[in-house]
Amino acid sequence: MKPRKFQPPTSELLHGVEVHPLRVIPDERGRLMEILRRDDPFFKGFGQVYLTTVFPGVVKAWHYHKLQHDLFTCVRGMVKVALYDDREDSPTVGLTNEFCIGEHNPCLIVIPPGVYHGWKCVSEYEAYVVNVPTEPYHRSDPDEYRTDPHEGGIPYDWSRKDG
Repeated sequence: MKPRKFQPPTSELLHGVEVHPLRVIPDERGRLMEILRRDDPFFKGFGQVYLTTVFPGVVKAWHYHKLQHDLFTCVRGMVKVALYDDREDSPTVGLTNEFCIGEHNPCLIVIPPGVYHGWKCVSEYEAYVVNVPTEPYHRSDPDEYRTDPHEGGIPYDWSRKDG
């Protein structure tokens, strides 16, 4: 990764990234929310489904994959999701996206290979993130490439922006 100059998050989606609002259907019994269907045009295959959690104020970042797409949503709490495009051949190289998703803004985010991503819990309680990557996790040879969330060379500030 080359050091990049800080640019504030852009409203232009990074090349290959998709954000799909999810519809919550409430009734007197509770709620239903479809997250992903195999007949969705953005469904790219099934590797596994897993749940990860993050405690308030904690940052889980940065990493990318060379092979898999991540398709994730936050089903409890709220997370600030940040994406950084370090792909040299991408028309959005050097740009950052930022989203606040979760209970109050249910969305499915599709992250293509090569895009750094991570999130920070911004709710007052533990957030639950469900991920449906296109490839299973291989413990002996993981498709996961990490860098430090604060000093790894990605020009992004995880602190809260008050004002």
